[in-house]
Amino acid sequence: MLIRHKKTFNMGMLFAVSFVGVLALIFSPIFPGQKGKLNGLEYSDELFNKLSKGSSYFIPEIGKNVEQFKGKPFSVTVAMDSAEAAGRAVKVFTVAGAQAVANDKQLTLNGDLGATLASALADSDAMYKNEGAKIAARYGFDDKEAMSVWWSALNKSVKELQKAKKIEESNVVLSVMRKGIEPSYNFYGIESQRVIDKAFLMTGLLVFYVLYTMWWGYAIFYLFDGMGLSMKKAKVKKEV
Repeated sequence: MLIRHKKTFNMGMLFAVSFVGVLALIFSPIFPGQKGKLNGLEYSDELFNKLSKGSSYFIPEIGKNVEQFKGKPFSVTVAMDSAEAAGRAVKVFTVAGAQAVANDKQLTLNGDLGATLASALADSDAMYKNEGAKIAARYGFDDKEAMSVWWSALNKSVKELQKAKKIEESNVVLSVMRKGIEPSYNFYGIESQRVIDKAFLMTGLLVFYVLYTMWWGYAIFYLFDGMGLSMKKAKVKKEV
């Protein structure tokens, strides 16, 4: 291999070797995790999941909107995905204080909209706080299945409410689903952390990512320069 500039080539080799060394550390399970040792990518992924969860707690805010619908009756009939799902929905909505009747996959619901949604938010809050055992004990089946039943039945109810031109009711149901049930289900089992508490670490990771990317770029630049390879602007031919 022809080396024309030994100094810059050696510098490029130093950058490249150190880059690979750090990469090996990143992929080593040496970082503390929620369930044991993690490699660097798993650690950063877990950290940002925790911070995302900490930024997704809207239940108290949604609860205030739900309060306005207490005492407001609702009545819908929806088709669940299966007779079993309809049966579980009967259990969930009955515990919530609503009247629920299943006929095969058909589910008919009647009750106080605000009170029913408040029960859904209470389950969402328990799920968000990783207290799924409370939900399982309340309904007698898996906690995540119970939240799935809530989401499915409410999602189908939204469509019926929209068909009936009950826009306010459909909007509050959607807000409970999107800002209550969905985040609590998706982040279940993850520890919640606030961005402000991990601001220094998060900033450090982002700065490291930028510098580490430049690190490899300089390694390639110096290696190519050491071998006499460079990029120059092409000369423009003048027309005579």
